[in-house]
Amino acid sequence: MEIEAVVSFILLGCALLSFFLEKISVDVTALALLATILLISCLNVFPAWPDHSEIFRVFSSEAPLTIAAMFVISAALNRCRVIEQISRFLSFFCKFGYSKFMLILLGLVALISAFVNNTPVVVVLLPVIFALSKQLGVSSSKLLIPVSYASIFGGCCTLVGTSTNILANGIITSSDVYPNLEPIGMFELSKLGLPLLLVSLGFLTLFSRRLLPDREGLTNILSEIEQKQFLTEAVVLKSSPLIGQIASKSDIAKMSGTRILDVIRQGNSLGSAAKTINLNAGDKLILSCKPQGIIETKEIDGLDLVDETKYGLEQISSEESLMVEAVIGPSSSLISKTIVEANFLSRYNLSILALHRKGKNLNAQLDQIRLQASDTILLKGTRNDIEKLRESEETILLDQAMVPMENFKNKAPIAIGVIFIVIFTAALRWLPISVASLLGVALLFLTGCIKPREAYESVEWNILVLIYGMLALGMVMEFSGASRMIASSVSQITGGGLEGPLKIIITLVIIYVITSILTELLSNAATIVIMAPISLEIANQIGLNAIDARAFLLTTCIAASASFVTPIGYQTNTFVYSVGGYKFTDFAKIGIFLNLIYCFGTIALVSFYWDFSF
Repeated sequence: MEIEAVVSFILLGCALLSFFLEKISVDVTALALLATILLISCLNVFPAWPDHSEIFRVFSSEAPLTIAAMFVISAALNRCRVIEQISRFLSFFCKFGYSKFMLILLGLVALISAFVNNTPVVVVLLPVIFALSKQLGVSSSKLLIPVSYASIFGGCCTLVGTSTNILANGIITSSDVYPNLEPIGMFELSKLGLPLLLVSLGFLTLFSRRLLPDREGLTNILSEIEQKQFLTEAVVLKSSPLIGQIASKSDIAKMSGTRILDVIRQGNSLGSAAKTINLNAGDKLILSCKPQGIIETKEIDGLDLVDETKYGLEQISSEESLMVEAVIGPSSSLISKTIVEANFLSRYNLSILALHRKGKNLNAQLDQIRLQASDTILLKGTRNDIEKLRESEETILLDQAMVPMENFKNKAPIAIGVIFIVIFTAALRWLPISVASLLGVALLFLTGCIKPREAYESVEWNILVLIYGMLALGMVMEFSGASRMIASSVSQITGGGLEGPLKIIITLVIIYVITSILTELLSNAATIVIMAPISLEIANQIGLNAIDARAFLLTTCIAASASFVTPIGYQTNTFVYSVGGYKFTDFAKIGIFLNLIYCFGTIALVSFYWDFSF
C-alpha cells in the first residue's frame, strides 16, 4: 500500500471517528479535514497527492450550490406558509380513525418531501402533529416517527427530494471511471423509490401504532397543577433577614411552590448570575409561583409583593404563566448561542425551565450549554410574551400551528409556481438542475417571496461545509488509489467462485449494507460522498458497462437516504427524537423492518430493471 493511500485511510478514519463521537460538530470536523488536506498538498510531501489548486476544484462543484438553492426555495415555501395551508385540511380526516388518517397524512408528507427539502417539511409540521394527535386521541409519539420516515420515503423518489441525490448527481457527471454517464433524471429514482414508498406506507399504517410507544413531550409530562403557575414580583426590604443570603439557597428558594427566575438590581437583570448572588436591599425578584406560593411569599419576613394591594384574583389571572415547548430550527439564529446569550428573559420575558437534546435532559449547567438545531426547550411566560416569541420565528412553538400572514399567504401561488418551473425544466432536461434552481431563487427574490437576508439565513451552511470537506477527501482517496483498494477488496469478496448475475447481486447487497451502516452512524451527505465514487469503482472492477454501473450508483443513493434504525442518521429523525420523548431503541424497534424492506426491495427492483436475474 502506497503511503498516500495510508494517509487517506487515516484521514477517513479520523473523520468517521469524530462524526461518531460528536465531540465537535460535523462541519468543524469537515473544515479541519479540508485544511489538513490543503496543508499536506502545500508541503509537497507525497507525489500522488493532488496539489492545492486541484483540491480547490471542489468549490466549483454544482451540487453544493444546487443544494443551497433548494434550501432557499424550501424556505420561500415555508415563508409563504404553503405547508401550513395544506396541513389545515388534515384535521378533516381525523374522523376516519387512526389507520386511514395515517395513510393520508404520510402520503401527503411523502408527496411534499419529494419536491421540497424534507427537513423543513417535518419541522413545520411538528405543531400540526401535536394538535392532530389530540384530535385523534393518541399520543404524539405514535405520529412523529412515521412522519419523519415518510419524508425520507418521498425524498428517495426524485432528484431534488434530498441532498443525497443532488450530490450523487454531481459525482456521476464528474466521474473519471465512467466519463460519459448521463446526469440523474428528475424522476429516474422514482422507479425504485415509489414502489418502496407504497410498501413502507402500508407497513406504517398497519403496524406503527403497535410498535411505537405511548410517550409525550415535556409539557404533557407535567401535571395540570404544575402548569398553573403565576409570575410575581417581590422586593427585598431594608433590614430584611434575606439580605446576604444566596438567592438559590434563600428561604424563598426553599419553598416548594416558588421559583426564582431573575433578580433585578438597580434596573439591570442579573440573568444567569441571579441564582448565585447575595441578595441586597432593594433587589426586585421575579418569581414563578403556584397560587399557594403567592400566599407563602407574602408571609416571608422582609419581602413585599410589588403593588400587593392590587394582587387580587383578577390581577393574578391576567399574569397567569403558561408553559410551551419550542424547537430550535435548522437555520435558527440561536444555534451555537448559550442560554445566557440567547437572552430569552430580557428579550421575551420568558424563562427556560428545561432543555432536552436527543432524549437527554440537560438541565445541569444549563447556562453553559450551547443550543443546537433540534434542541427542545421548555419555556414559561405570559401568553403575550409567548406570542411575541412566536412572531419572531426564532423557534418553532409546538402549542399550535403557525398562522399564515396575509402578505406572504398571497404570494404562495408564486412560490409554488417557481418550484414547478424548477422541476419541469429539469425533468425535461431543458436546463441542468443547478441552473434551474438558481433561476428559481432569482424569481423568488424578484417577486418578493423571500428577502435575500432571509434566504441566506435559510441555507444550512454547516451541511455545505461538510460536503466540501468530504468532496476534498473523496478527491484525495481517488488520487491516492484508496478508493480502488476498497473496490478491489469488495470485488475479491464476491469473486470467489461467483460469476454472472449472482456475483452482481451479492456485490449490490454488500454495497447497500456498507452504505446503510455508514448513514445510520454518520449522515447521508457524508455517506454518499464517500460511497458514490466507490460504487462506480466497484462496478468498473467487476467489468460492468456504464448502463449497469448506473444501477450501482442509484442503489447507493437509496441506501444513503434510507436511515430508519437510529435517530442520528437523518436530520428529520433527530428533530422528532427530542420532541416526541423517544428513546434510542424506539427507532430500532420499527426502523429495522423498514431497513429490511428498503434493502431487499432495492436489490429486487434493481435486479428486475437491469435484468440481473439468475
